[in-house]
Amino acid sequence: MISQLGRYNIIGELGQGAMGTVYKAVDPLIDRVVAIKTITLSLALDEKDEYEARFYQEAKAAGRLSHPNIVTIYDVGKSGDVAYIAMEFLQGRELRDILNDGKRMPVDQVIDIVAQVALGLAYAHEHDIVHRDVKPSNIMVVRDGHVKITDFGIARMASASVRTQTGMVLGSPKYMSPEQVMGKLTDQRSDIFSLGVMLYEMLTGQAPFTGENVNAIMYQTLNAVPPPPSTLSAAVPEMLNFIVAKALAKDLDDRYQDAKEFANDLKACRDRMPRTAAPLDVGKSQAAATVQLEAIPAARHVDSREDESKPVAAGLSSAFDSAAATMRLAALTGTSEDLEDLSKTFKMPIPSMEEINRAATVIPAAAKPKAVPPDFSKPKVQPAVTAPKKPEDEEDGSGGNLLLIVIVVLVLVGLVSVFMF
Repeated sequence: MISQLGRYNIIGELGQGAMGTVYKAVDPLIDRVVAIKTITLSLALDEKDEYEARFYQEAKAAGRLSHPNIVTIYDVGKSGDVAYIAMEFLQGRELRDILNDGKRMPVDQVIDIVAQVALGLAYAHEHDIVHRDVKPSNIMVVRDGHVKITDFGIARMASASVRTQTGMVLGSPKYMSPEQVMGKLTDQRSDIFSLGVMLYEMLTGQAPFTGENVNAIMYQTLNAVPPPPSTLSAAVPEMLNFIVAKALAKDLDDRYQDAKEFANDLKACRDRMPRTAAPLDVGKSQAAATVQLEAIPAARHVDSREDESKPVAAGLSSAFDSAAATMRLAALTGTSEDLEDLSKTFKMPIPSMEEINRAATVIPAAAKPKAVPPDFSKPKVQPAVTAPKKPEDEEDGSGGNLLLIVIVVLVLVGLVSVFMF
């Protein structure tokens, strides 16, 4: 283990992140304990300068943020081939670890945590910084349930340094917004969608978009509408159903436009609920800062704490586990604009109807998608019922035919009589 980084004296190692090591250190100038995240710059020469410049740009931008719900960055520097960020040392637990305990959090505590995150995001968005990787492992819960968001700017820097390839998704697929999946430009509303996914998971114990692989999760994010949280947990009030639905709206214009508006609605919902007496327990963990820097291709790294191998929520089978199959499904359900964007993301041509039909004929019946469970949040519309045909209706029809025959015969007889006489 190294003993020095810049002017900082290393005390110990806190953990390994996806891009480097996280250390506990002391700043000797002011005798302050800090957490230092390192990022190795051992890249190809043509990429190193661009990568390093972006690292400093994003780290400095995040360092300008000063908010109670955002981890404070003190310093940024470089030692050899290692760039580092010195930041606030936090004593608490990652939200991911708390959720992994398996105990469902009281709804009012869930609202408190998510509202704090929303306020931190709102402040960052006001300063033109979008997180792009909002998820439980980037949220620290410290003393008295206070929340700190970590890794601002780092996700964007890391994503920009990796070339996107077919079948690879940057970031954490379960928490990505539809526009991130499609490779479109993102803004503050992408963070709001990711926070909505996190809220849904905290309320119900399961993510709204799951799948057997990355493609299945992407398809779910683009097309599936998860059931209201209250149908999975009786403790969830009806008002939260509407808040979650608005945060998870696939159309950007239908989604919350401002994270502060999201936080205000959550606070209004919480004010109508009884308070939970027991505070959230964050005393089990060791003193630590967040140790994850995970904006990396999902195909290369799978965080065991965020397992992506759960069954597909809407019955998407393993027969649709390829990019080509995802394209065929999107061609049947998506708009032409979304289909073109998905085609660019996968670098694949848009399938024709003939190709879609031909592929459908080779899928075994057992592998076809199951019916999507009905959404009981919407009023059920009864189909019109056609009355069965009465027997007398059939008789009327046959009787009309007989009368016509009789008339024709009489006319013929009359004509014959005229010519004979």
